Amino acid sequence: MLIDLFLDYLRTERNYSNRTIMGYGMDLKEFEAFFVEIDEKQRWETVDGDLVRQWVMHLMDTVNGGLKMQPSSVNRKLSSLRSFYRFLLIRGYVKVNPMLRIKGPKRKKALPFFLRESEMDRLLDGEMFDDDFCGRRDRMILEMFYSTGMRLSELIGLDDVDIDFSALCIKVTGKRDKQRLIPFGDELKEALLAYIKIRNEELPVRLSNALFVRKNGERMYSGLVYNLVRRNLSKVTTLRKRSPHVLRHTFATSMLNHSAELESVKELLGHSSLAATEIYTHTTFEELKQIYKQAHPRA
Repeated sequence: MLIDLFLDYLRTERNYSNRTIMGYGMDLKEFEAFFVEIDEKQRWETVDGDLVRQWVMHLMDTVNGGLKMQPSSVNRKLSSLRSFYRFLLIRGYVKVNPMLRIKGPKRKKALPFFLRESEMDRLLDGEMFDDDFCGRRDRMILEMFYSTGMRLSELIGLDDVDIDFSALCIKVTGKRDKQRLIPFGDELKEALLAYIKIRNEELPVRLSNALFVRKNGERMYSGLVYNLVRRNLSKVTTLRKRSPHVLRHTFATSMLNHSAELESVKELLGHSSLAATEIYTHTTFEELKQIYKQAHPRA
């Protein structure tokens, strides 16, 4: 009865979709079947936190089709329970909310996709780009992402004045308009100067001060850059994800693989905390484990 009252509330007062209401109903009935099987005298009003935790362990141990339930699925079911008990508490059906101290299982963070150095060398050092303005621009964009780790929005926003060739640094404007300086080397300097030379020759009159422009002289936009990155990365990798952010991941991974300090990589990427950068240490450690398995005779 309580489940039906809650679902009616979602339908009439919260205007939830039928699909969402059905999902809530299935989660609640599943938990009800669980606690009734343990004790047929158990009721929603008598459920406590220990019983909910027992259900979580049951869900994590249950094998469906050969796979254990993922933390995201368990957390969704717990979310249904939390909403239900808030409703029961407000309506006076229960006096204590058993969900107050319940924490769901942590989601495993997916390791970032990245290209190997050999793949990037093959792409940038080979003859995969046309020798016209667009070909040189596209190659320059890929090299810029790989050499600096900047975000897509940061690259699009670059103006010529943001490149300091004497100090060998680039000023980028990141999230929340926070600016930072990214150093670069002689190789990128020569590539940038060559690109700017052909750009100025091909487009003597431009419609913006942008570093990277289209053939009509206007600033590049995100969809265009995303597609050219995806198209060109497809030449050297079969990764499912082939985006500018993958090149950002590749930059960070390469830096750490070559003994860069984590704090330094954090500053170069423009992360606000080390927590966002630490995922790359897991990536390099996974690679290290693979090398160990391949190289050690008893691995």
